[in-house]
Amino acid sequence: MSAIFSSVISLNITFWSFMGCIITSILIGAAIAFTYMKTSKRYTNSFVTTLAMLPAVVMVVIMMVNGNLGAGVAVAGAFSLVRFRSIPGTAKEIGYIFIALAAGLSTGMGYIAFAILFTLIMCGLGFGYTVLGFGGKAQGHKKSLTVVIPESLDYTGVFNDVFKKYLSSCELINVKTTNMGSLFKLKYEIALKDPRKEKEFIDELRTRNGNLEIICSRAELNQEIL
Repeated sequence: MSAIFSSVISLNITFWSFMGCIITSILIGAAIAFTYMKTSKRYTNSFVTTLAMLPAVVMVVIMMVNGNLGAGVAVAGAFSLVRFRSIPGTAKEIGYIFIALAAGLSTGMGYIAFAILFTLIMCGLGFGYTVLGFGGKAQGHKKSLTVVIPESLDYTGVFNDVFKKYLSSCELINVKTTNMGSLFKLKYEIALKDPRKEKEFIDELRTRNGNLEIICSRAELNQEIL
């Protein structure tokens, strides 16, 4: 059994060992990208494509360094520049990137069986947690609420009774003046006690804010950004 998890790379990299590692890396990348697509509500083509290619790229880098300290330092410096060209991602995206990196490191060192087993376990966990709804209860019916009120109203407590009636949680995210300072735009993160009463909730807010603009939408994704 231990022989299965030994490295296929000896002192010198052969054509067949390279082909075995890179084909494995490509298949692993495709499996990780497929898992991400099936377990995510939203994704972009560019991220999924990059995720699929990442294990093969990391594999080649590790294979070329091959214990050379100077080359390793140079590669680390080159990769550190990438962060200044990247945008923040969600916690889930960063997690899948780390999975792809770990798989690429394993195949780059020749541990093909280890990389395959690791990928199968992590992809299985991804599917399992999604099916079970792991960690989903805390999110509840979270929504983003934007309410415009005239400057004559005190926004600190103007909706307290309405919020208490319809919401299980409410947090004021920011306050912004608009229309030359004559209006306040309030942004909340809310969780409705009963999603079926959303219209009734908004109707009561309209009577309180003078029928000014109200926006109730899905909670923003950038709240997950690390």
